[in-house]
Amino acid sequence: MSAEPFALEPGRLRVDIWSDIMCPWCYLGDTALEHALQDFPHAERVDVRYRSFLLRPDLPSDRPTDLYELISSNRGSSREEVDAGHAMLAERGRALGLDYRFDKAIAINSTSAHRLSHVALDAGVQRAMMQRLFLAYFTEGRNVADYDTLTDLAEEVGLDGAKTRSALESGAHLDDVQDDIALARQLGISGVPFFVFNGKYAVSGGQPVEVFKQTLDTVWGELSPAPAG
Repeated sequence: MSAEPFALEPGRLRVDIWSDIMCPWCYLGDTALEHALQDFPHAERVDVRYRSFLLRPDLPSDRPTDLYELISSNRGSSREEVDAGHAMLAERGRALGLDYRFDKAIAINSTSAHRLSHVALDAGVQRAMMQRLFLAYFTEGRNVADYDTLTDLAEEVGLDGAKTRSALESGAHLDDVQDDIALARQLGISGVPFFVFNGKYAVSGGQPVEVFKQTLDTVWGELSPAPAG
């Protein structure tokens, strides 16, 4: 995989994550990476960048879609099969400290939430913003297309509420969302979560913590020593 789309800094490790706020595997994978970083001795020299990906760009942003109907129509699954899949995800999530509440999740277009992620990127709090969005969607049953909700969540991670609301209402960062999706297509990424380490190593799906630990160790071992001074 070419490293050209990724700005790499000497002595630092970069992780680019393609994900969608309404993807349960993305929440699981992101949390597994977080656990791996907690045990990684060079975590302070790891830069995490979130990239936008829309699993269902066709969903409306002004009205929720029933989650079970959405999954059933997409996969041809019965309600029992959907419940079984959710139970499995909930069990894996609990092992990482997550509380999936699929009964409360509001399936809706996530474009505005991704635009908010880019607002947070500019302010240096993208990771906190994405983690807050995941919690809001999967545990709290919040509407991540609603500007009032998004503004409240942004304020919780330290963003200015008025400026955030203005950015959302202006349509800011839609081009950044589209650029991330285009780059995913260019790189052959068709599903999320998808993690790219230093533009070279790829990890796909909600992998166990150990996979992320091994990848971090491998990539770090190949880094050139940071310049002195």
